[in-house]
Amino acid sequence: MIGLGCMRLSTDPARDDARSLEVLAAAIDGGVALLDTADVYALDDSEIGHNESLIAKLGKRVEIVTKGGLARDGEAWIPSGRAKHLGGAARASRDRLGVDVIDLYLLHAVDPRVPLATSVRALAKLRDAGIVRAVGLSNVGVHQLEQALEVCPIAAVEVELSPYKLDAIRGGLLRACSERGIRVLAHRPLGGPAGVKRLGRDKRVRELAETLDVTPAELVLGWLQALGTIPLPGATRVETARSVARAGSLVLPDEIVRALDEHFVSIGGAAVTASGEAREVVVIAGMPAAGKSTLAADYEARGYVRLNRDDRGGTLLELAKALDRELSAGAAKVVLDNTYGTRASRQPVIAIANRHGVPVKCVACATSFDDAQANAISRMLDLHGRVLMPEELRQARMIAPNAQFKYRRLYEPPRTDEGFTSVDEVPFARKPSSGTQRALVVHLDTNVWRTRSGAPADQRLVDGARERLAAFHAAGYVLAGTTWMTSPSLDSWLVDALALPLTILRCSHPGGPPICWCRKPMPGLLLELARAQSIDLSRSIYAGALPIDRTYAKRAGMQFADLTAGWPEP
Repeated sequence: MIGLGCMRLSTDPARDDARSLEVLAAAIDGGVALLDTADVYALDDSEIGHNESLIAKLGKRVEIVTKGGLARDGEAWIPSGRAKHLGGAARASRDRLGVDVIDLYLLHAVDPRVPLATSVRALAKLRDAGIVRAVGLSNVGVHQLEQALEVCPIAAVEVELSPYKLDAIRGGLLRACSERGIRVLAHRPLGGPAGVKRLGRDKRVRELAETLDVTPAELVLGWLQALGTIPLPGATRVETARSVARAGSLVLPDEIVRALDEHFVSIGGAAVTASGEAREVVVIAGMPAAGKSTLAADYEARGYVRLNRDDRGGTLLELAKALDRELSAGAAKVVLDNTYGTRASRQPVIAIANRHGVPVKCVACATSFDDAQANAISRMLDLHGRVLMPEELRQARMIAPNAQFKYRRLYEPPRTDEGFTSVDEVPFARKPSSGTQRALVVHLDTNVWRTRSGAPADQRLVDGARERLAAFHAAGYVLAGTTWMTSPSLDSWLVDALALPLTILRCSHPGGPPICWCRKPMPGLLLELARAQSIDLSRSIYAGALPIDRTYAKRAGMQFADLTAGWPEP
C-alpha cells in the first residue's frame, strides 16, 4: 500500500489549486489508497486548513489521514498539544474534509510543554465521541509510543523514514510497531528533492532499478513497502503522482530487498573475532556537558581506545564505522563518549559490537538538567572568562542552551532490550564552591526600581528596597541585581539613588526560545558573578517574586527568597 503526502500542494508558494486537484485525481485513479494531510498545511496562519479543503473537493474516495497538534504563527510552526486545542482542531478538520468521521487522526508533534499522556487522552476522547475513527502519533520514538499505549490503543505512527533517515529502523520503532500491529506511515520516503537526485546518482540503486524496469524512486518506494511501511511521497506534478501510483503496485523480489537492506542499512565490513584478552565496548551517554569526558578519560587511562566525535569530527555513523575498524584490527576494549540520546543513535554501535561478538554496555550520565547547564557555563568561563553572546557561542563552538533543551526533548533512556549487556547510571556531584563571600542578588525590575518609560528621569525606587539592601550590605553581603531588556543608561542612576555598591547583571536578548546563557532561568550571569567576586553561591540568596526566579536560584545552586512574602533577613 502507498499513500500520497499532500503538504506541498498547499505550502509551495508556486502552488496552483487546479493543478493540485489534477495531481490528486491522477494519484487516486492510479491506485493510491491514502492521502496524508494536516490542518496546518498552508502558506501561513491566515489560511489554516487549506490542504484539507483542497482534498475535500474530490469527495471521499480514499482513506484520509489528518493531523492536529501544531499551530501557525505567521510562517512558524509551533507545537500545541493541549486538549482544548486538539478537540477544536479535530472538529474543524472534520468539517473542512466534509466527512462524518475522520478515518485516522494523528498528534502532529509532541508538545514539550504538555505531558504526552494529556495529548493522547484528548485523542482518545475524540475517538470515543465519534469525531475520529482511529488515532495515532507523528514524529515519536519507542519510548513515547510506549507511553501513549498506556493511555489508549494507537493505530498508526507517522515518522520520517528514507534511505537517508533510518532512525525508525535503527531505533527499533518499526519493529515495535510491527510487533503490535501498528501501521507505520513514512513521510519524506525519498529524502525530499535532494534525496531523489541522490538516488539518481547512486550506481547500485540504478543497477537494481534497471533490472525491474522502474525508476530509482519507484524502487525505493517498493523497498519501504517491503519493510512493512506505507510510504507517503509528495507530488506536485501529474506525472509524479502516476509514478507514485505505479510504485504502490510494485512487489520486489526477496533478493532485491536484501540487496537494498545491505546497501542502505548495513554498517561495517566482515567481523573479526579476536582471541585472548576479554573484549568490551562501553557507550557513555548523556546530554551535552553531563560529564561524559571525565568518565571516558578514566576508561582511557585503563587502556580503552577512546572514540569521540569532538576529537575526530564527522557523524555518529562515521564514528560507528571507526569502531568497526578498531575491532577488526583487534582492539580489545573501546569506549565511545558522545550524547547518544536516542535508540537510533546507539544502534549502529550495538550492531557492530554484536557482529564482532563483543559485549557492549552503556554507562548513562545521570546528570540533572541544572547541573548540565552549570557545567556548560563553567567550561565557557574557564576558556573565555565571561558569558559569551549567542553569535560568539557559535564561533567558539561552545554549547548553546538549545542543544541541551533539544537533547532533553528527544531523550530515550537506554535499556537492555536495545542489546546492551547492562545499563549503569552514574550520578553527578557538583563540586563545592571555592568562593568565600556571600551575596544577595535581587531581581531589580518592580522589586527595586520602577519606570514608566525607561528613561532615568522616570525611574523610582520601590519603597523600602534601599533599606533592605543596606541591611545586607552592612552584614557583609555582596550586592547584585538582575534585569532584563532595560537600558544600561539606568545603571548609574540606580547606584547613585541607592548609594550602595551594586553589580548589575543584564540580559538584553528578547523572549522566545533560549539562545543565550544570560537570560533567566539560565544561570550564566550568576556563575560569572561568582567567579569574578569569589562568591559561594550555596551560601548566597537570590530574591525575586516570580516562579522563574525560584528556578533561576535552583539552577545556580542558591537559596531563594520569595519577595511576595517579604524581604529576607541578613
